[in-house]
Parts: sequence; C-alpha cells; structure tokens
Amino acid sequence: MRIISLNLNGLRSATRKGVLQWLATQDADAIALQETRLQAPERAAEDFGVDGYTGYFRDAEETRGYSGVALYLRRRPDHFVSGIGAQRFDREGRWLQADFGDLSIVSLYLPSGSSGSDRQAHKFEVMAFLEPYLAKLVGSGRRFIICGDYNIAHKPIDLKNWRSNQKNSGFLPEERAWMDRLVGQAGWVDTHRELKPDVAEYTWWSNRGNAYANDVGWRIDYQITTPNLRGAAHSARVYREQRFSDHAPLIVDYALPKL
Repeated sequence: MRIISLNLNGLRSATRKGVLQWLATQDADAIALQETRLQAPERAAEDFGVDGYTGYFRDAEETRGYSGVALYLRRRPDHFVSGIGAQRFDREGRWLQADFGDLSIVSLYLPSGSSGSDRQAHKFEVMAFLEPYLAKLVGSGRRFIICGDYNIAHKPIDLKNWRSNQKNSGFLPEERAWMDRLVGQAGWVDTHRELKPDVAEYTWWSNRGNAYANDVGWRIDYQITTPNLRGAAHSARVYREQRFSDHAPLIVDYALPKL
C-alpha cells in the first residue's frame, strides 16, 4: 500500500503547477493533502479531480483561503471522522480520518506558531489536547497512519540550521519534547526515521533566499503510525523532481494490502 502526503500551500496554486496530474500517475492508495485553502463552492467551479480517486475535504469553517485538509481515496471508506472534538482546531479544518476495517488513515495539519505569540499559544493548546487523544488512539487497538504537516522538526538532523532555530517556532524545546513523548512514551512510529535513521532529508523550504536550491530545509511532514504497524513501512522518499509547493511530497510504501 502506498500513501502520499503533501502540504499544497493552496490546492488551486498546486493544481496550476501540475500536482493533480502527477498524483494520478503515482499508484497511491491514499493521498493526504493539507492546506487546501478552498471552500466547496470554489472547488465546484473548477476541476480538482484526480483520475481514479474521489476527493473528500474538511474545510476551514470561517476563514476563506485558509487551512483545510483532504483525502483522495481509491474507494469509499467505511466511515469518516472529521475533527477531533476541539472546537477551535476543528473550525480551522485540520483533521480528516478515513476508516477501512481496522485501519484508519488521517490527514492532519497542525497549526503553525510562526506568525506570532497568539498562534504559538494556540499551537501549544492543540498539542496539549492531541497528546491524550493520540494516546487513546493507540489504546483503541486500531491501526492508524497519521499523515501530514506537523509544523515541528523533531531532532537536529531534521533541519539544516538547527543551532540558529532553537528559539523559533517549529523547533522549540517544548515542541521537540512533545515529539519525544509521541514517538517514545506513546510508541508512535515515525516511518521516515524508522527507515532512514541517519539521513538528513527535508520536506519544507522557505521561499526566502535560495533555501530550496541550497537544500536549507526542515523535515516537518510525517507519516506516523501506531505501534501495531511498526515495521510495516518498507520504503520512504521525498519527491523533489518537480516542485508543487513550498513542501515536497512524502511517499511511503507499506507492506499492507492495497485499498
């Protein structure tokens, strides 16, 4: 089974750069997208389809052109979960879950705190809510693959200039400690790091300067699984042959039946 995760930085913008045509050729079972930035009437006015897939969306409820997540799936799931029960987080359209039997695939877009202290405080609130929520998912016995933009680089290997970013959102001590607990105490599996423990490979680059050309990036996009899927991922790569966004697609293949 293949899953692709990508923060689009706008579905319309990425579509103009060819992302939908590229996705149609990748033989993915599920495609998890973040930061779609479109509402239903806007999507109805243009073609955002991917051949062979049906798109499902959780939009921001109050702010146009903001946030939003999607799942493009080969077949309709047994059940959807849209949101996690945290009102402010859910209004921003940041969690969409598709259940297939005992397997759940999630598109998650964690808030960024880089725009100011209010947004960083909101990010910390979401992280505090998510920690016990994710622990309950592990305890449920279901198999989860949570794909998306976590807006956190976990370790120094996960960003080029880690020394100068220790006081910046995305690499704050509190954020890294949260990731430590997630993949340590709670047992979630960072599939990319499981397969490539010593590889410095990034998924996001600032649009400033020549960050992309010089590979001065951050690894903030993940596919994280419950402990009962440890060892299921057998390949992971970041696709950089084309650029559709300030993020790059993360492609993970799992030793699981195709959907």
